[in-house]
Amino acid sequence: MEKKIIVGSEEWCALPGLGIPAIKARVDSGAKTSCLHAYNIQTFNRAGEPWVSFEAHPLQNLRRPRVRCEARVLDKRTVRSSSGDAEKRLVIKTPISIGGSVWDIELTLTNRDSMGYRMLLGREAMMGRMLVDPSESFCLGEIPPSQLEEYYHDEHHMAGTGLRIGVLASNPDLYSNQRIMEAGAERGHRMTFLNIRQCYMKLDAAEPEVHYRDGRILNNLDAIIPRIRPSQTFYGCALTRHFESMGVYALNGSQSISQSRDKLYSLQLLQEGGLNIPISGFANSPMDTNELIDMVGGAPLIVKLLEGTQGRGVVLAETRKAAESVINAFKSLKVNLLVQEFIREAQGKDLRLFVVDGKVFAAIQREAAPGEFRANIHQGGTASVVKILPEERKLAIKAAKVLGLKVAGVDIIRSKKGPLLLEVNSSPGLEGIESATRKDVAGSMIMAIEKALKWRPTIPGVETIPSD
Repeated sequence: MEKKIIVGSEEWCALPGLGIPAIKARVDSGAKTSCLHAYNIQTFNRAGEPWVSFEAHPLQNLRRPRVRCEARVLDKRTVRSSSGDAEKRLVIKTPISIGGSVWDIELTLTNRDSMGYRMLLGREAMMGRMLVDPSESFCLGEIPPSQLEEYYHDEHHMAGTGLRIGVLASNPDLYSNQRIMEAGAERGHRMTFLNIRQCYMKLDAAEPEVHYRDGRILNNLDAIIPRIRPSQTFYGCALTRHFESMGVYALNGSQSISQSRDKLYSLQLLQEGGLNIPISGFANSPMDTNELIDMVGGAPLIVKLLEGTQGRGVVLAETRKAAESVINAFKSLKVNLLVQEFIREAQGKDLRLFVVDGKVFAAIQREAAPGEFRANIHQGGTASVVKILPEERKLAIKAAKVLGLKVAGVDIIRSKKGPLLLEVNSSPGLEGIESATRKDVAGSMIMAIEKALKWRPTIPGVETIPSD
């Protein structure tokens, strides 16, 4: 019969499968399941199986070091805490090393920042192997601070050898953001979702920093993927610029994003680059309304707010009188707008070409809903796979290059004059194009970062990118 380990109410242990060499656990035979402190929890698939990546602060009351872990998901269970609250948690199985013995235990994952211990060891993990003396502590010995410092002095203990990539966005539940997080984790990278509103900057010539609201200092990222919503363009670009100044690689740079968000300026840059665009007019005064209408060939015509996105702020004026009313109404609100020729022959269809690192990775045709002229998916449009022409491919690649974008959603309309460039989006959505084409667009974005940083995967079965 195997001799049982005698433990106290708190003990040091290790989780070697997660890259955690030392963590203090609360030993609680009153709790059925064991639990580990985890945050930034992201699920993904690897070789057809569900996996989870997460980060942990293994040392009590400290936010450093930060360990990035990966494990296969065993289950998802509802667990009731000591306060009586029920919570659905992911369950993993991993080896525990304690008192010279090693065996597999099940751990649920949850944020234990508000708890005294970063790990709780429950009775299921101890069954048949341990005896608890609740009056004692550290029966198996203490770990001195010098030893902990040696364990955690650098990041070599961290599970995974991938890049540290932050997704700079607003909504972690958005399909596009979730897919990027999953794609990065699947390729072995340490993915972190960063809410733009919870980041703030320290401007210092000697030690510039980006801080996060939970106390982290975000100075150890290798790359960021900005996914900035239009309402946060100013602050999001300022944050991206600050990361760039610290040597963090931005998949789309702050200047490129700023240029693409200014519809007038981007059209001027595209025009300067010799790219075909619909005839457009811009004026600052309502006195010039009739001249603007004539400039684009009269009604019907399109009126666009410069700050609009996803088809919002775009109006079709079918008659001259309607055009005058719409333009003057917008002008009275002191908003900037563009007037653009209406391409009737397009019949409510346009093309979305997804450009990644100078190549068209995927393309779809978007078709407006009945009674609608806007083909945007967010406005009820439908997406289908389309075969693009060589001139359309060249137009999209050059448009992204002119604006300096590594990742771009380029919208093109087919006209009697040939393909015309409508717009270039620096944070294109992934749901419509991935669903229609079945292509891993999110993965292509991660691979573009790997190429830029000259990183090669070490995970078996993960595709590498061809070198130039």
